[in-house]
Amino acid sequence: MPIYEYQCNDCNHHFEYLVLRGQEPTQCPSCSGEHICRKMSVCGFFSKDGSGQTVKLPASTSSCSGCSSSSCAGCGH
Repeated sequence: MPIYEYQCNDCNHHFEYLVLRGQEPTQCPSCSGEHICRKMSVCGFFSKDGSGQTVKLPASTSSCSGCSSSSCAGCGH
């Protein structure tokens, strides 16, 4: 079950919501406003550096040469 990030356009409140059976939130938990939108989440991944240590990196620092995108979600590499 995915957790999505949302933003209320009425009060600018940012919140996360666990989506069960495709039922997305209809109101902001802060102001009860109904003008909310799902945000694009930032992703990250773990990699190993030259010494074998595990490091956490944002997707924008990927060294993938398969494309110029900052996300590996669609390139298949």
